[in-house]
Amino acid sequence: MTRVRSAVALAVGLALAGPAAAQQNLEKLKQFKVSGTDLNIPVVPQTGKNADAIRENLKRVKLPAGFKIEPFAVVPDARHMAVAPSTNMLFVGTRKTTVWAVTDRNGDNVADEVKAFAPSLKFQVPNGVCWTPDGFLIVVEHNRVLNFPAAEFFYEGPDVAVIEVVPQGGLIPVEEESFNHGARTCRVGPDKMLYITLGQPFNVPPAGKLATFEKHGIGGIVRLNPFDGTKREVYAIGVRNSVGQDFNPKDKTLWFTDNQTDGLGDDVPPGELNRATKQGQHFGYPYWNGAKFKVAGSGAAPDLKDMKEPANAVPPQIEFPAHQAQLGMTFYNGKMFPARYQGGIFVAAHGSWNRTTPSGALINFVALKGDGTADKSEVFAEGWLDPSTNTYRGRPVDVAVMKDGSLLVSDDYVGAIYRISYAQ
Repeated sequence: MTRVRSAVALAVGLALAGPAAAQQNLEKLKQFKVSGTDLNIPVVPQTGKNADAIRENLKRVKLPAGFKIEPFAVVPDARHMAVAPSTNMLFVGTRKTTVWAVTDRNGDNVADEVKAFAPSLKFQVPNGVCWTPDGFLIVVEHNRVLNFPAAEFFYEGPDVAVIEVVPQGGLIPVEEESFNHGARTCRVGPDKMLYITLGQPFNVPPAGKLATFEKHGIGGIVRLNPFDGTKREVYAIGVRNSVGQDFNPKDKTLWFTDNQTDGLGDDVPPGELNRATKQGQHFGYPYWNGAKFKVAGSGAAPDLKDMKEPANAVPPQIEFPAHQAQLGMTFYNGKMFPARYQGGIFVAAHGSWNRTTPSGALINFVALKGDGTADKSEVFAEGWLDPSTNTYRGRPVDVAVMKDGSLLVSDDYVGAIYRISYAQ
């Protein structure tokens, strides 16, 4: 309890310090100066009643033969993950004010330590975390982008060298900030540019916002230089709210999930998995969802009744059941899993929030055809949704491949990360 109180005290103290103090700390860290923050960072307990309950819940998860799922770490509000390139670490984003540093110090495939990363800074919805090819950690917040040149090696203390790629208020116009759909995701592409998903802050955007949103890439994906924010351009548009993306290492195409319009019924419209093959493609929204389910002019978007269908809009590769909220995704580049999974895509479905009967809270697997397009989707892991009570016992957010080929699954409802492994 003492450690928990210490963690809470640190969080409260940093919150009370306010934006001015946080900005002062940022300026100090950009110059490799100390902030004066307490050097002792509280850790999150990894054992006890909560950890035991998490392990017990996992007994309900169903997997194909030969696979098993085990707790990896207790990580409050765990969202998107970035597996460190050089150490047994990963960094985990949240929709709150913390990025977590998770360390498996003894290499036993269970985390030994979980603590706040760079606590001298004040993050705001730091959901998106990813790496540059040379090991710089990118953190994408609601409206700011930071780059940490040596996160794996400076994380032990509260002060971490940082590059301010996009200052606060520079990712989207401040007047478009919203509590809705503000969790960003990121990837550094084969072109070494930083790709960022920007969700639309409405269920359906008003007609008067469409031009502004397309200009800034809101409801799409933008790319920019991951070190200074230059060369920014809109890469894709016609997207409602993507909360997961990854590049196919074979053909370099960008794939991304997309959450679809609420309020049109339990079973429509479908969720999407999309494939972008070049810059400038339009993925149909808000004219339609899925492969032509028309939203414009519907009860959710009456002011779009006169909207024209986008020319040459790209349909999704996969349509998922409605409202399951597919979020994080990753290409499986490991060797631990059987050959049929290698080169395919794992997708985390967070689960519905307003469906009459809840649906989702599972992991999908999508196989690819020889030409690089999607073949079919199947349920790979499920059991976090109790069918007898319609109660969630977990809500998967993201998936990430570890160096040994095992698959990590984050869960922001339980506050945990799980490890799926395979043995014949």
